[in-house]
Amino acid sequence: MFYYLAAPIAVYNIILIAAAVIPAFFLMVRVYRSDRLDKESTQILWQLVKAGILAALLALVEEKILFAVAGSLFPEESTMYNVILYFVIVAGAEESSKYIFMRRATWNSPEFNCQYDGVVYAVFTSLGFALWENISYVLHYGFSTALVRAVTAIPGHACFGVFMGVFYGLARRSASESASSSDVTKYNVLSILVPMLLHGAYDFIATMEETGSGLYFLIFTALLFFFAYRVTGRSSKEDRYI
Repeated sequence: MFYYLAAPIAVYNIILIAAAVIPAFFLMVRVYRSDRLDKESTQILWQLVKAGILAALLALVEEKILFAVAGSLFPEESTMYNVILYFVIVAGAEESSKYIFMRRATWNSPEFNCQYDGVVYAVFTSLGFALWENISYVLHYGFSTALVRAVTAIPGHACFGVFMGVFYGLARRSASESASSSDVTKYNVLSILVPMLLHGAYDFIATMEETGSGLYFLIFTALLFFFAYRVTGRSSKEDRYI
C-alpha cells in the first residue's frame, strides 16, 4: 500500500528534477564542444559543477544576512532598495560566490592552459549554481517553473558565466605572461563586476511593474543571449595557449 501511494510522488519529483537538470546539461555540452584546443577533463568539470553548488549555498547565506541589513536601512518599496537588492545583494553575492569557488578550483590548475578555458570554467560553475537553484525552485513551485526557468534563468546564468569567463581567461593569460599586476587585477575585477551588472539588470527589469516591462525584459534577454552567443563563438575561434 505504501508503495502505491509513494510511487506517484517519487515519479513526479524525478520528472521535476529532470526538468531542472536537462537545460543546464544541454548548455554545458554546448560550451564544452566549443573548446577547440585542449578540452578539459571530466574531473575538473565535475569539480566546477560542485563549485557552483557550493557557491549557491554560500550566496544563500550572504543574501539572508544582507537582506536584513538593507531592510533596516531603506524602505522595502523604494527604488533605492530594489537597486541595492538586485545589483548589490543578489547579483553581488551570487557572482562573487561563483568566482571564489571557480578560482579556487582552477587558477593554479595545470589544465588552465588556454584562454577559452576561462569561459568553460565560468559557465560550468554558473550552470552548477543554476542547477541547484533550479532544483530548489521546481520542487517548491512545480513543473511550470521549470519550463520558465529553462528558457530564462538557466541560460541567463550561462550568459553571466560567459562574460565572467572571458575576463577570467584574460586575467590568467596576463598572469602567465608576467603582465603587470594591475592588468591581472583589472581583469579579475571585471570578471566579477560585468556579470554583476548584467545579473542585476536582468533581475531588476524582470521585477519591474511598469507598463511595458515585459517587453523590456524580452528585449534585454534577447540582447543578452545574442551577445553571449557571439562572444562565445569569437572567444572559441580566437582561443590561444597561455
